Amino acid sequence: MDSRVRPAAPGEVLGVASTALERLPEETGQRQGLHIAARTDAEAVTQWLAEYRASPRTRRAYHREAQRLLLWLDEQGRGLDALRREDLDAFEAFLADPTPAERWIGPVRPRHDPRWRPFRGPLSPVSRRQSLVILQGMFDWLVEAGWVRHNPFRLMRDKRRRLDNRQGGVERYLERPLWDWLWRWLSRPAEEGASFRHRYELTRRRLVFGFAYLLAPRISEMSAARMNDFQRREGRWWWHVVGKGDKVARIPVPPDMMALLGEWRSTLGLAAELSPDDASPLLRSLDGRRGLGDNRLYRLVRDGFKEAAEALEGEAGEAAQAEVGRLRQATPHWLRHTALTHQAQAGVELRYLAATARHSRLDTTARYLHSEDEEWHRQQAQHGLGVTGEAPTHVEHRDGSREPL
Repeated sequence: MDSRVRPAAPGEVLGVASTALERLPEETGQRQGLHIAARTDAEAVTQWLAEYRASPRTRRAYHREAQRLLLWLDEQGRGLDALRREDLDAFEAFLADPTPAERWIGPVRPRHDPRWRPFRGPLSPVSRRQSLVILQGMFDWLVEAGWVRHNPFRLMRDKRRRLDNRQGGVERYLERPLWDWLWRWLSRPAEEGASFRHRYELTRRRLVFGFAYLLAPRISEMSAARMNDFQRREGRWWWHVVGKGDKVARIPVPPDMMALLGEWRSTLGLAAELSPDDASPLLRSLDGRRGLGDNRLYRLVRDGFKEAAEALEGEAGEAAQAEVGRLRQATPHWLRHTALTHQAQAGVELRYLAATARHSRLDTTARYLHSEDEEWHRQQAQHGLGVTGEAPTHVEHRDGSREPL
């Protein structure tokens, strides 16, 4: 492993090793226009990240993208101020294919682990675009701080494609027949004589997938959920959640979710009735007490998708090749997309769909509406080449008269 891509030392934030990113004293303490106290790119970026201290999840996401850029530059012995427009295409290509893979790609590990790597795999086009959006914002801040002299992202000619958050319709979801099969597979009973641990894991996985499908949470919201986040008011159950941007919301809880909660509490040896004083974790590790972190929950869902893909392949073979591929490709966020898409298809009004998704803009929620595509396709199907295959015998004029050919 190259020493530049390495685990973080104690006290480090970004874990960038090279002194090539360190500014000379005359560039920091004496240069006019510098508005932050920093000696290295890593220190300057750390100050930018501190602006997001009130939003830990956002800060983690931004930290990840900044770290990847710094490590990529560090490989070349360069700093942020040396980044030019012509470098951005190479960086985006690197995000799409971080090579050599053994140096850059690996499973989730603690940041101090020698086996840690910056990537889980190549980034999709959507993820690459989001990375560039984040880094453009970082460079804007660093320009204002006087740390860099320009923002190369603003020179991109195809900025609308790369740096615009607007997207087409959501495609990363499971179509209804595939979801129905998956839920039947998740709901299969444990084999006779199965251990308590196996039954526990099946019940927990069913709760995780059901929770994700019924309430459309983000994975961080699921891992943070507590028992008393589910509250009854005037005979109706609501899920109280603090989401992205620390927004507080309450979401209606359907009866199927309450049934899953009852099954889960029974497995934990708890009373069926939820208590408003019970602030214990909803999703728990095998000891039945400790909560599940984001990374463990992510792996649990991914493993569930992979196991389901193997089961479907064994059950249907070549006939389900496309569906097996979708399951293998799916991530936990696909469950949120699936939930919102299926609610839209079931006729849930846009305003309620937006409230469930906790989107600040209706056009973001509208990406889940596929009804217009279906109607467009239905009407377009009426336009064809004819069914008789006979050659025309007359010419029809605008006044309605017909003339033989």
